[in-house]
Amino acid sequence: MKIGIIGAGNLGQSIAKGILHSDGATSMYLSKRNTASLEGFKQFSQVTLTTDNLELVKHSDILIFAVQPGQFQVILEEIKEFLTEKHVVISTITGFSIQKMEALIGAHHFIVRAMPNTAISVGASMTCLCANEAGEKRIAIAKAIFDRMGKTMTIPETKMQAATVIGASGIAFWMRLIRANSQGGVQLGFEAHDALEMVVQTALGAATLLQENQSHPEAEIDLVTTPQGCTISGLNEMENCGLSAAFIQGIQKSFAAISKITQDQL
Repeated sequence: MKIGIIGAGNLGQSIAKGILHSDGATSMYLSKRNTASLEGFKQFSQVTLTTDNLELVKHSDILIFAVQPGQFQVILEEIKEFLTEKHVVISTITGFSIQKMEALIGAHHFIVRAMPNTAISVGASMTCLCANEAGEKRIAIAKAIFDRMGKTMTIPETKMQAATVIGASGIAFWMRLIRANSQGGVQLGFEAHDALEMVVQTALGAATLLQENQSHPEAEIDLVTTPQGCTISGLNEMENCGLSAAFIQGIQKSFAAISKITQDQL
């Protein structure tokens, strides 16, 4: 596939790395106003760096946008005359609706919204997808791209804001929990790097148990806890301090913030 990524910031570079490390592109153009931070991509023979979005569009079939919402409309207006029937437009821009994209470039174009997370750079993203009516004919292409870098789920566009909170912002939420857990390890006497290594592997093990066993978290918790044991004592203290409630409230607050961002863009 001939892939072009417009907006090679943190997310754009993560997507590029994920595609390249999984051999997912025959050619790739990366566009950024200043390409100095992209020098590392020159090691890949199939990658071309450019500051010219039109050059990227002309040499790509799959266009992935990872720019700020305020820049996206300007870029779409810049390139719309150069879009052809071969192009698939994939947007990772938070809150920028399919309807708004259709109004800018036309509903006949293949439009897909994708919401990956930064774990895409290590092939472990949870990416949610939705498409316009035309884009439904090409959503399998987007799925094939992002399935190389983790897992995908096709959902209605009405759930994309919630998916952004759970899947994309969720990376930061889990990082904060892992950090707190490792700090607890330091409090118990471990060196910081040893505590973090233990916690990361334990978190990975917990997630793998759920994936492999297709089980519910409470079922796995029951296998660890014993009457009056240390695990149930710790869990009860965490809940008494509001662990689950704080997590849920944080998710709701994040959702309220993204809803406001979306509303402001209308």
